[in-house]
Amino acid sequence: MPLKLKVNNAVATVDVPPDTPLLWVLRDVLNLKGAKYGCGMGVCGACTVLVDGRAVRSCMTHVGAVADQAITTIEGLSPDGLHPVQAAWESLDVPQCGYCQAGQIMTATALLARTPHPTDAEIDTAMSGNLCRCGTYPRIRQAIHEAAGAVANK
Repeated sequence: MPLKLKVNNAVATVDVPPDTPLLWVLRDVLNLKGAKYGCGMGVCGACTVLVDGRAVRSCMTHVGAVADQAITTIEGLSPDGLHPVQAAWESLDVPQCGYCQAGQIMTATALLARTPHPTDAEIDTAMSGNLCRCGTYPRIRQAIHEAAGAVANK
C-alpha cells in the first residue's frame, strides 16, 4: 500500500512496507543521501532527520509511523545552504571527514528551535547522542553558539 510522505516541503508517494526504516526510504527510494547509515541502532546520530521539528534517528523510525508528519533532511534545511546552523558550521570549519555532520546539524537545529540560547551543558546534553569519530566536539559547540546568535538576530 503506497504511503504519502511530506519530505522537505514536498509530497512523495512511496510504495514500501510501513515497517521499512525511514533512512532506507530517504536514501534508496527518494535519493536523499544526506542522512547516513552509521550504526543501525539509533546510537550514533549519523541518520538524524527532523520529524515535525524533533530530531529522530531515521534508522530506527518506521516510515509508516511518520507518514503524516513533516520530515526534513539536511537537503531540505535550507534551499541555498544558508541556514544559520549550516553557515556557522561552514564559518568555523567544523567538519573533518564530514560523515556525521548532517546528523549533527539536524540535532543542533532541533536544539536551537526549542532552546534559542543554550548553555554549554544544554548543548552537551542535546548533542550527546551524536558521535563524531574525528572529535570535532569543541567546534560543534562553538558553531551552535554562533548559530544561536544568528537565529536570535533574524
